[in-house]
Amino acid sequence: MRFFLKTVGATTLVAACVMSGTTGTAQAKTTAPSGLYSPSSLVLAVGQGNDAATATMQRAVTLTCMPKASGSHPSAAAACAELNSVDGQFAELVGTASGVACTKEWKPVVVTVDGVWQGRRVAWSATFSNNCEMGASLSEGAAFSF
Repeated sequence: MRFFLKTVGATTLVAACVMSGTTGTAQAKTTAPSGLYSPSSLVLAVGQGNDAATATMQRAVTLTCMPKASGSHPSAAAACAELNSVDGQFAELVGTASGVACTKEWKPVVVTVDGVWQGRRVAWSATFSNNCEMGASLSEGAAFSF
């Protein structure tokens, strides 16, 4: 008798699922894009080491530029404006500051950018010989001031 009740219960459950159109299988729901802009969402990081693959990350921030400037970057709006001005060409943000004297110490620092810029996947890095050289090369901009 007990077995019969369990069987009837399971059959009833299957019948209820079939009648309601539920099969018990997860259905992925596709969604349309929510806006008319290309996404721009980045992770900017600074690490100690020779290259991005082996560096020990010291600090990192997130930066989203579309639909509005946001993220953990302390100056998100200024950083987005700066990146827009160079059309996401991160190498153009690296310059030389005149009048800054740095030691010739080799203690490499790596700056990286990973994510999506205006809908395209980006991965960029630059290595500087030490913190002073990095600061002198990036001192004029907002994007790497974090």
